[in-house]
Amino acid sequence: MSNGLMKLLSSSNNDLDAIMKTVGQAQSYLASLNIDQWQDGYPQQEIIEKDITNQESYIVKNEKKEILGTAMFTLKPEPTYSTIEGSWLTKENAIYGVIHRMAVGDKYRNHGVAKFIFSQCEQKLKEQNIQSMRIDTHEQNKGMQGLLKNLGYIYCGVIYLANGDKRLAFEKIID
Repeated sequence: MSNGLMKLLSSSNNDLDAIMKTVGQAQSYLASLNIDQWQDGYPQQEIIEKDITNQESYIVKNEKKEILGTAMFTLKPEPTYSTIEGSWLTKENAIYGVIHRMAVGDKYRNHGVAKFIFSQCEQKLKEQNIQSMRIDTHEQNKGMQGLLKNLGYIYCGVIYLANGDKRLAFEKIID
């Protein structure tokens, strides 16, 4: 699928059903790989609704106006990133972008949708002269880890979510 045919758009409440369907497909996909990520109902609809309200929820649509994927992108500091077993590439008080809750629909997996989301979010950072993006993923999620490495993200260490779950933390300097 050509990137010229994809668009990253802010989500609205009208997109909620399609976003939740996409999230459900991602949950099933992770379960099929025996990855214990998103298997507890997360992210719940209330979380996605809050992302939409905060204007931090995005969808990728194709030329047919189908939703291919979704993600949360923010410039707000991620509280769980304040403590890391390891070290971030940028200073503690640096401004950085964060991608969370990325999901791609079953029909669109391995079509470059996740890569497109990263490139568009990184472009938003460049436009605002923000020098880095941080992200975390489950230690069993080898697909996301491989994508991050291919996109130039550097493994920085381990962070723990508010519920105590361990996540691998990555950062990329945006130039």
